Amino acid sequence: MDHLINQLTLEEKVSLLGGQDFWSLPAIPRIGLGSLIMSDGPIGVRGTGWAPEDPSIALPSPTALAATWDPELARTAGRLLGQESRRKGVHLLLGPTVNLQRTPLGGRHFECYSEDPLLSGEIGVGFVAGVQEHGVGTTVKHLVGNDFETDRMTVDVRIGERALREVYLAPFERVVRAGGWGVMSAYNSVNGLPMAANGVLQSDVLKDEWGFDGIVVSDWRAARETVPTALGGLDIAMPALENPWGAALVAAVRAGQVAEELIDDKVRRVLTLAGRVGLLKGVPAAVTSFPADLDGDAVAHTVATRSFVLARNEHHTLPLEPAALTRVAVIGALATDARVLGGGSAQVTPPHVISPLEGLTRALPGVDVAHAVGADPRPFLPALGEPASVTLLGADYAFEVPTATVRWIGDLPGGIAPADVTGIELRTTFTPERGGEHTFAVSGFGTFDLSVGGESRYAGTLHPPGTGRADLLLSPKEQRTAVELAAGVPVEVVLRQTLQPGMGHTVSATLGHQGPGVSPDGLLAEAVALATASDVAIVVVGTTEQVESEGFDRTSLALPGRQDELVARVAAANPRTVVVVNAGSPVLLPWADDVAAVLLTWFPGQEAGAALADVLLGVEEPGGRLPTTWPRREQDCPVLEVAPRDGVVEYEEGVFIGYRAWDLAGTPPRYAFGHGLGYTTWRYEAIEASATEAVVTLTNTGTRFGREVVQVYAGPIGGRPDAPARPARALAGFAPVEAHPGETVTVRVALPERTWQVWDGGWRTVPGAYAITAAHALDDPRLSASLEI
Repeated sequence: MDHLINQLTLEEKVSLLGGQDFWSLPAIPRIGLGSLIMSDGPIGVRGTGWAPEDPSIALPSPTALAATWDPELARTAGRLLGQESRRKGVHLLLGPTVNLQRTPLGGRHFECYSEDPLLSGEIGVGFVAGVQEHGVGTTVKHLVGNDFETDRMTVDVRIGERALREVYLAPFERVVRAGGWGVMSAYNSVNGLPMAANGVLQSDVLKDEWGFDGIVVSDWRAARETVPTALGGLDIAMPALENPWGAALVAAVRAGQVAEELIDDKVRRVLTLAGRVGLLKGVPAAVTSFPADLDGDAVAHTVATRSFVLARNEHHTLPLEPAALTRVAVIGALATDARVLGGGSAQVTPPHVISPLEGLTRALPGVDVAHAVGADPRPFLPALGEPASVTLLGADYAFEVPTATVRWIGDLPGGIAPADVTGIELRTTFTPERGGEHTFAVSGFGTFDLSVGGESRYAGTLHPPGTGRADLLLSPKEQRTAVELAAGVPVEVVLRQTLQPGMGHTVSATLGHQGPGVSPDGLLAEAVALATASDVAIVVVGTTEQVESEGFDRTSLALPGRQDELVARVAAANPRTVVVVNAGSPVLLPWADDVAAVLLTWFPGQEAGAALADVLLGVEEPGGRLPTTWPRREQDCPVLEVAPRDGVVEYEEGVFIGYRAWDLAGTPPRYAFGHGLGYTTWRYEAIEASATEAVVTLTNTGTRFGREVVQVYAGPIGGRPDAPARPARALAGFAPVEAHPGETVTVRVALPERTWQVWDGGWRTVPGAYAITAAHALDDPRLSASLEI
C-alpha cells in the first residue's frame, strides 16, 4: 500500500479519513480507488437511503439471534446480509452490536446479543464470518461501554480493568481475533477518555495488543475534536456533517500536532479495507467466489422459529392441535400491527410483514380466527393504511408509498440532492368504512400542515426551536385532530412537511389515523367476551417504539398501557390462554403463573406471523433459550441503574453482571439465563471434562424430533484466600444438538483457556478445583464433573 500512499497529497490522504457525505468515503480514481459505501445493518441492509421500491430483508432482532444459541445460524444470517449488501452496493456493514445487557433498562438492548460475553462473542463471530464471506466488511460495535443510552454522547463510564478485560472487551476481542475487518467506537467516554479519542483502548489494546489491522470508524458524530481523535486510534470520522477532520486535520499535521506517519497508517488501513472489498485496482479482493444466494424469507423464518423461547407450557397446552380447534381468539393491537424491529438506526423497510393474525388465519383454514384489540399500548396512532403519493418539495420528483409514512436517513429517493429539498407533500384519498369521529395525527419533525377534505386541521412545529438532530430523529412527537366523516364518502388528506435548512437527508413524517371506536374499557370487554367464546385465546403483548429504541433508556420494565390487565382478564375468562410476548428484551410478566403458556418472540422480523403459527401449531419447535435473565420485579435486578451521577456511571459491580450477579445475590428470577422449553424431553446421560473440552451424552426421551442447547458452566470449588472473587458459575461453552425420539447423541463442547483465567495486569490461570456442569439452563443443571487445573 505504501506505493499508493506516496502518490497522495496530504489533502487527499485526509479526505479518505472522513465522510464525503452521510454514508461514504471518496474515490480517488488516479490510484484506482473506488468510493467505499457504508450502511446500517444489524437486522437488514438499508443502503445509503430510503427507497420504497427497494426494500430490505428484515431478520429478527439480535436478541432473537442470540436466543438461538447457534453460531452457524448466525453465520447464515450474516451470509444473507452480505448478499443483501452486495445487492445494494454496500461495502461496509455497521454491525454487529456486542455491547452487553448490563441492566434490563437499556433501551437499545434488542440490538445487543446477551448479558454474557462468551455467548455475545460466539454469535458475533458467526455473524461477522457470514457477512465477510461475501467480501463485505463489518464493524463490531460500539467499543466500548455503550451499554445504555442515557447521555450516551457525554457520559463517562468507569469500568475497572478486570471487568473491562474479562467482560466488556471480551466479545470485541473474540470478533477481532476471528478476523473482523472493522470496529466502531462508541459515543461515551471510558475512564475519562472519549472513546473516539481513547488511545489506551483503540491503539494500545485493539491495534497493538490484539494485532487488529482493520479500520476504526467513529459512531456518527462521535468524533468531536480534531487532534485528540487523530491521536487516539480513530481511522475514519463519520459523517461529513460537522466532521472535525478535513481541513482542520490537514492544518494540525502541518502544525506538527499530528505526525503525517500517523495519517499514513490510517490511510493504509482504509486502503487495506478497500482492497479486501474489491475497491482497489490491482489488489485482489479478499473474496472472489461468493456463497450461493439464500432465500431471505426462509432465513428470516428459520431464525424466528429457532429464537422463540417457550417460557411456560402448563399441561402441554402447546403445540395446539388444529383439528381440535373451531374458534381461536387472537387478541392485542400488536396482533395486527406486528412489532418486528426496534427503533433507531436498526430500522429498515421490509418487503412485507406477516402479522400474527395473518399468520394464524393462513395456517388455520376452516377455523374461525377472530380478533379483538383488547388494549392498545401504542402512544402514537398507526399510519393510515392507504397508498399515498409523496412529492419532494423543491425538486420535481414524486413516488408512491403503501401506507402514509416516510422516513429516511441519508440519500433521498430518486437520487435527489438533499439541498434541493425543502419539504415533502404526502397526499392520499381516504374513504371511511364507518361514519363518525375519525382521529388523524401528525408525527415526525419539521413544520407541518395537515388538511382533511380541503380544510386545514393542524399547522405548526412539533419540536421547540433548537432541538438537536438526534433528538428530532429519535424522539418524534405527535399532534392529533378529530374530524367528523360520513361512511363511504371519500376525502382528500394532505400532509405537508417543511424541513429545516440542510435537513433533507433526514426525514420522518407519518399521517396517523384511528377510526371511530369503543372506549378503552369497552375494548377490554370485547376481548374478554371473545376469549370466553373461543377454544383458545392467544394474546399478543409487547413494547412500542417509544419504549425500546436507540436514543433513550426505559424508565420501567412493565408492559406499556393496559396490557397486563388485558392478560389477567383474558386468562380469568379462558384457562387456555397463550401469551405471546413481542418485546426485544426483558419485560415484567406479573400474570405468568396464571396463564397456560408464555412464548417469548422478541422482535421477530418480517416473517413474524408465519413463524408464530408454525410454532404454536407444532410445525416447528420453539428452539430458543434465554440469552438474558428475566426478573419477577424490577427491585430484584442486581444491576438496574442507568442514570449518570455528575456525568459518570460507575460499573461498581465489576465482573458480576447478568446471571453472575443474580447468582451472587441469591434471588430467583422469573426466568433464568438459558431457560427455554421445547416439545420434547431430554435425559443427560454422561459428562466427561478436561481442561480443553466437556463431552456430554444425552438422549431425546420424548415423542418428537427436538433440539436442545447443551450449556456448560464452570466455577471454582472452594477457593484460595489469594484468589480474586469469581462467579459461582460462568458460561464456558455451549452447543446445539438435534435428535429423533429415542436417539442418543454425544457433543463435544470446547472450553477456552480463559475459562480458568482472570485479568491481573495480564491473563493469569487460577489453579484449583473446578465444577463443570452440563445444564438445560442455569437453574436446571443436569450433570456435573470436577476438574483440577
